[in-house]
Amino acid sequence: MTSGTGEADLQFPILIGDIGGTNARFAILPDVGSPSIEFPNVRTADHPTIDNAIRDAILTATTVRPRSTVLAVAGPVNGDHIPLTNCPWVVKPREMLATTGVSDVVVLNDFEAQALAVVALGPEHMEKIGGGEAVPEAGRVVLGPGTGLGVAGLIRACGRWIPVPGEGGHMDIGPRSPRDLEIFPHLEKIDGRISGEQILSGRGLVNAYRAVAAASNATARFTLPAEITAAALAKSDPIAEEALSFFVTCLGRTAGDLALVFKSHGGVFLTGGIAQKIVPALKANNFRIAFEDKAPHAAMMRAMPIYVITHPLAALAGLAEFARRPEEFSIQTKGRHWSSQ
Repeated sequence: MTSGTGEADLQFPILIGDIGGTNARFAILPDVGSPSIEFPNVRTADHPTIDNAIRDAILTATTVRPRSTVLAVAGPVNGDHIPLTNCPWVVKPREMLATTGVSDVVVLNDFEAQALAVVALGPEHMEKIGGGEAVPEAGRVVLGPGTGLGVAGLIRACGRWIPVPGEGGHMDIGPRSPRDLEIFPHLEKIDGRISGEQILSGRGLVNAYRAVAAASNATARFTLPAEITAAALAKSDPIAEEALSFFVTCLGRTAGDLALVFKSHGGVFLTGGIAQKIVPALKANNFRIAFEDKAPHAAMMRAMPIYVITHPLAALAGLAEFARRPEEFSIQTKGRHWSSQ
């Protein structure tokens, strides 16, 4: 395959990997047309390094030997040592060339891969949350609350799709309503500020739940995101219900801000396990109301469709699409492509 930027070909079989803060997911593409070989999820905490994980959990489980590797990692890609934002792993491509036996390593941002998935996946892997019809070649935005808050854009130019990675999950977020003004003082800050990720992530949901409890002079009973969402969706705990509603409202506001940045008439896409689990809450009115409340552009926002990506391995699907059809994409791999040749 070629990268779309005139750099050296990457040869099949290709190992693709989506490396998150908690889980790493891998597959091998034997060739351009064959189905991918998929592997069980790898918990990052179970392996000291990514090289160990690839060797022990992937290469020992198949006789297919990859010749190239394309990884999507949760963190910015700068230089030969790439630390993950929410995981102690450090990706070292030059060492990976030696330890895994591949001849080429390309490292992308994990939400570049999620943006690629928007092109790779069909409507059967989307749950629509209001709005009109997507404009086929218009700008799109992808965001996903998970271990952190990932954000990327996707634009169409010169006949190719161009993913635009970023760190939008660290944008400031603030109160708007009177109830927000009661909750926000109780949110845990980082270096004196509250970013989107402090609310719109797994730990952010716990942060929001504790803040709602404190603002209500109530006891916080739960400590895990799954406990909070389960209680909220079952309507068995009013503090959990309000915390999830607050989370969804903040997610709608942030999604709307990003949709304005990218003028996302092609759609806004929510990805990751949290979004998939809270679809009923996202279908409540407060999410779309928060998304559309962007005067003077409320009418434009009402027309923008929002989708929840329901495919369990969306990022891998995006990487596979890039590997098999690189001519459809323009991805700058300079400084992110290491070769032993």
